[in-house]
Amino acid sequence: MLTLDLSEFPTLRTERLTLRRLTAADAEALFAMRSDPRVMRHIGRPQASTLQDALDLLDRIDANLLANEGITWGMTLQGNDTVIGTIGYYRLKLEHHLGEIDYMLHPDFWGKGLMSEALNACVTHGFTQFGFHRIEAITEPANTASRQLLERSGFMHEATLKENYYWNGVFQDSCIYRRLTDA
Repeated sequence: MLTLDLSEFPTLRTERLTLRRLTAADAEALFAMRSDPRVMRHIGRPQASTLQDALDLLDRIDANLLANEGITWGMTLQGNDTVIGTIGYYRLKLEHHLGEIDYMLHPDFWGKGLMSEALNACVTHGFTQFGFHRIEAITEPANTASRQLLERSGFMHEATLKENYYWNGVFQDSCIYRRLTDA
């Protein structure tokens, strides 16, 4: 079984981004994203309504990290410490050398290629440092931007699961994407 030691948080850098550990100081930036209906449109989670919602999310992120069950990076532009997005691995299945990746980005930064940079850095880290063999991403069929991002980053559409989760009173579909270490 794959083992993962997240006791030393890895900071990642790309041409334009620093991916770093989130702190309580990032709660307002996280709240701004999680309370924005444009960001939350394709995320099957409740929209944040208070700053405490963001603080609670930060607590869950820390708990997952401390338990070696997941890692989430805060995305910042080089030279500016304000979080503009998040990306990370959760739903780890270490016995299968598999991590599921998820991400979100503040709308002011959409369409600039920043998420591609972050995704590629995290995928590389997942394969080379964490030892994953397979990385999965799950998105809604209607989330065209996310599907295109995944495909540009070497992910393959593997399946569309019909009505596999219930959200806001409706059964929803999910598109499963995957990338393998040798792909």
